[in-house]
Amino acid sequence: MPWPSDVRRSCRPLLAAIVATVVVAPAGAEQLPPCATPAADADWAVSTPADAGFDARALCALLEAVATGKRNIHAVLVERRGRLVAELYRSGRDSPIDVLYGLGNPFAPDVRFGVDVLHDVRSVSKSVVGLLVGIALHDGRIASLSTPALDAFPELADLRTSGRHAITIEHLLTMSSGLDWDEWDAGPLTSDETRLLWKSDLVRFVFDRPLVAAPGSRFNYNGGGTATVAELLTRASDRSLPELAREQILAPLGITRWTWATDLHDRPLAFAGLRLRPRDMLKLGRLVLGRGRWRERQVVPEAWIDESLRPHAATGITLAGVAPEGAHYGYHWWTGRLAWRDRELAWGAAFGNGGQRILVVPDLDLGVVTTAGDYGSIDTAIAVNRLLAQIVATVADEPGAGGDGPP
Repeated sequence: MPWPSDVRRSCRPLLAAIVATVVVAPAGAEQLPPCATPAADADWAVSTPADAGFDARALCALLEAVATGKRNIHAVLVERRGRLVAELYRSGRDSPIDVLYGLGNPFAPDVRFGVDVLHDVRSVSKSVVGLLVGIALHDGRIASLSTPALDAFPELADLRTSGRHAITIEHLLTMSSGLDWDEWDAGPLTSDETRLLWKSDLVRFVFDRPLVAAPGSRFNYNGGGTATVAELLTRASDRSLPELAREQILAPLGITRWTWATDLHDRPLAFAGLRLRPRDMLKLGRLVLGRGRWRERQVVPEAWIDESLRPHAATGITLAGVAPEGAHYGYHWWTGRLAWRDRELAWGAAFGNGGQRILVVPDLDLGVVTTAGDYGSIDTAIAVNRLLAQIVATVADEPGAGGDGPP
């Protein structure tokens, strides 16, 4: 069946790019030995693993295994109590979303990743959108999470039928709208998320489908819900999503090098388009560990961070190493419990396709970031999740022991 003419016209630049694009690997910073002490900068003081309370040999062994392994892992960063403890970068193949929408260029050389090289964070973008919702709620631009989402879109009054009017902003944040949506089981070219790239009316596309579950009753991952929340935010704020992100989160954290990829209609991909340096991903983790505080500034309300990491929806998904009994979903942040010594510790995380991770373990005051390039690979996702659990296991001292706190 041929594609509609408007889709064919929209795809012409993409098809031309497939023919003409030559991707040049960016020059990264020098890739240090995996167990070398990271370089301090204005944003990050550093600590040795031993001084930060790790089993230094065990942590180094994990980093060596990543550095010499065959997995397409690009970076691993570890910080504790606000000090950078470990930082590893590798070269590897990549399919950045701002080049051919992540379809990949078979002629592209491997990318030499380093401190100053931007990386896709994919669905970590959703977690940033979630933080922006908390700020908008605090500022009064959003009245309540119990507000029906369609209230913000009066032009879609024809869709306020068959139970859709009961879908609230909170349901979108917890991926429990009940709308029919196929993002994970469909192929990458046919998933509902991919179709968001060219749809002229994103919110209509998301809501113009049947309810298959009562709102709030069932988790179903839905990037269209994030696109709707982003549109709601921009309407309430009279700012674009990148402007909101820069003004309210990225600039306060001193994050100046970033991009946000756009779709075929030049709209930011709210659900997957953010690209950051790994050190700046780690700042987002530290922001969450600080309950929304970065240094002397309260960037995100404390209560919102607490609610974001509270398990609002059971996903029914087990994650090797980090959530063997099943992960939960908060407000666009994942949550779970993992084993550490003879106890279980709660964690929160922003997850992105391909192995992008920001993991925080509040009881250990620990943040871990990974980036990788095997988008769509379940095997890589499992390997990265196990690596996260293994890194947590190398923490040797008791929670809260020692340390000088964030710089």
